[in-house]
Amino acid sequence: MSNEAATATPAEAAPAPEPLPHGIGASLPSADARAKAEGTFPYAADLWAEGLLWAAVLRSPHPHARVLSIDTSHAREMPGVRAVVTHEDVPGTPLHGRGKADRPVFASEVVRHHGEPIAAVAADHPDTARMAAAAVIVEYEVLDPVTDPEQAFEAEPLHPDGNLIRHIPLHHGDPGASGDIVVEGLYRIGRQDPAPIGAEAGLAVPRPDGGVELYLASTDPHADRDAAAACYGLTPEQVKIVVTGVPGATADREDQGFQIPLGLLALKTGCPVKLTATREESFLGHAHRHPTLLRYRHHADAEGRLVKVEAQILLDAGAYADTSSDALAAAVSFACGPYVVPNAFIEGWAVRTNNPPSGHVRGEGAMQVCAAYEAQMDKLAKKLGADPAELRMRNVMSTGDVLPTGQTVTCPAPVAELLQAVQDSPLPTLPKDTPEDEWLLPGGPEGAGEPGAVRRGVGYGLGMVHMLGAEGADEVSTATVKVQNGVATVLCAAVETGQGFSTLARQIVQETLGIDEVHVAPVDTDQPAAGAGCRGRHTWVSGGAVERAAKMVRTQLLQPLAHKFGLSTELLQIADGKITSYDGVLSTTVAEVLEGKELWATAQCRPHPTEPLDGAGQGDAFVGMAFCAIRAVVDVDIELGSVRVVELAVAQDVGRVLNPAQLAARIEAGVTQGLGVALTENLRTPRGLIRHPDLTGYSLPTALDAPDIRIVKLVEERDVVAPFGAKAVSAVPVVTSPAAIASAVRAATGRPVNRLPIRPQAAVVTAV
Repeated sequence: MSNEAATATPAEAAPAPEPLPHGIGASLPSADARAKAEGTFPYAADLWAEGLLWAAVLRSPHPHARVLSIDTSHAREMPGVRAVVTHEDVPGTPLHGRGKADRPVFASEVVRHHGEPIAAVAADHPDTARMAAAAVIVEYEVLDPVTDPEQAFEAEPLHPDGNLIRHIPLHHGDPGASGDIVVEGLYRIGRQDPAPIGAEAGLAVPRPDGGVELYLASTDPHADRDAAAACYGLTPEQVKIVVTGVPGATADREDQGFQIPLGLLALKTGCPVKLTATREESFLGHAHRHPTLLRYRHHADAEGRLVKVEAQILLDAGAYADTSSDALAAAVSFACGPYVVPNAFIEGWAVRTNNPPSGHVRGEGAMQVCAAYEAQMDKLAKKLGADPAELRMRNVMSTGDVLPTGQTVTCPAPVAELLQAVQDSPLPTLPKDTPEDEWLLPGGPEGAGEPGAVRRGVGYGLGMVHMLGAEGADEVSTATVKVQNGVATVLCAAVETGQGFSTLARQIVQETLGIDEVHVAPVDTDQPAAGAGCRGRHTWVSGGAVERAAKMVRTQLLQPLAHKFGLSTELLQIADGKITSYDGVLSTTVAEVLEGKELWATAQCRPHPTEPLDGAGQGDAFVGMAFCAIRAVVDVDIELGSVRVVELAVAQDVGRVLNPAQLAARIEAGVTQGLGVALTENLRTPRGLIRHPDLTGYSLPTALDAPDIRIVKLVEERDVVAPFGAKAVSAVPVVTSPAAIASAVRAATGRPVNRLPIRPQAAVVTAV
């Protein structure tokens, strides 16, 4: 080799790798994202144990029947069957339920809905268990089902507690007030199934102390543990729930009626028992969105300012109460929407029927009324000859305004700013009328429509939801942060359901302590309770608990340094893994200070209290609220009635962006779930029987149905009472997008569109 070659300029060094996302405000990826994408993530259906038995549940084929007899002898005699349990084998309380314990573990005297559990079997093979369940002979006296919620008021009681679950009369302002312009409407919202990615599954393992461990995809493990223990006749300490991988949750993930028989069989056999529900069983067992009937009358003055809103809201709770009381409170409280309404008179009812049970699904109550009050705003604009967006702008609420419940809106309420943002956003270009682009027609690539029959419509929706529990619910969460060997661990019973809490917890600790490696421990009921994973609770309450615990550890970390240099801990800052003083005299790394130390702290977060609505529907019932504006652009084939959503422009009140990528994903997911409400999803139940309880007959939106979703503005006006100032983001786009899509279809067709999902008949325009 020549000297010249030996001294040649070396190739440029490879650029340094980009630093990993870190702390609050970074798009930190989910720790389990890769495993889920590759199919290696362990879900509840993947569980296994030595000596495993398999379970199956016998469910009622009737929506309403009297149970005359149950004969399990044939099932018990089958080879391989280890146990059969019915209502007679429940040693504790025979009732359970999320909001109210009114639901039997197994039907005994009366069946109240299609798919209600009658018996459960454990066997050494899943096929044997299913055959044994089918061999249980039940003699029924079939009764006429009550499936119309309006008939429930006059029908014979379907339950010992009666048919009326709750009635809320809301009276606000002057009942004699009236406006120059009056519009009325009758609206119907269908039954949406939460349709989780994976059906329910779990494993029960008996313990030597006579207790049982349940491995489940639970979203509220402590509540599920307490309900199960009561049914088993055990103390809560004798029942442990370990949360396994949750395959997505847009509601209370697990059906307690699925969980409890699993533990009963394990206790009876003394063996581990596994149950994996079919998709049909999942449809039959878990709660759905409340079908709702709404009657509205809006009064406005000649300039379009709202004077009074009158409404009647009827929720079909199905056979059992579940969370219907909470859903009704939200529906009645937000029945006027994010508008200033000086006079409001709302009557709300939740009633039992023989339809499938209804319960918590994102935006329950708020979604149904949003579709109705936004339809009313469109009607009002049409009658006044006003632009629908401008009419809304004249009436929007802001911080300091008063809800019809009498509660003052103290949180940021930038509704006008949100509406203006979507209004100012450029509209999408019109589709080209060429053969190459015919796939853009409503109906998809195989659509039979003609370009000349397509009409484009633009519509608006303004929505609002409450965050956390309401009406005096004790919202509290506990978290522990431990630091050892330079690694931080978060212990909190907040279940990661896909909303991103685990990622947020890591970011909080990284931001507060300057530690890169942060782990979130698996959840079980040995940890203090954190509550249910709904209504943005874990972002606020559990995230707040993690932040407080991390700050306590931060003080432990900095106090010795501060004492040594005669400073207060407030004069020291942590950034990029370094600890520095305000004057630059002190500069060291977090790793050096942590060496050989083990620090930990436990903290709670409990928001300010709320109060129940009184007899007139008045009270400070909500901790906080979030708002959203969506502009929908749709193409409608006015001959075929097919609808294509071209674009949904979203502006949302988020308080503070904690993880940009995660936030955008939650908004897009919420909008798409609302798309299903608007156009495709309706679990049909003729005479109380679920028709097509599968993902073939139940039409979920697919990637081909998803429109262009553009987030045009995120308003970061921090809520001073919320940790980090952030607001929940998943529910309010679900609430708002169906109303916006329906508004756009009205604009395209001139039809009233009073029902969701929108049927083709509603979009067809009869030629004159």
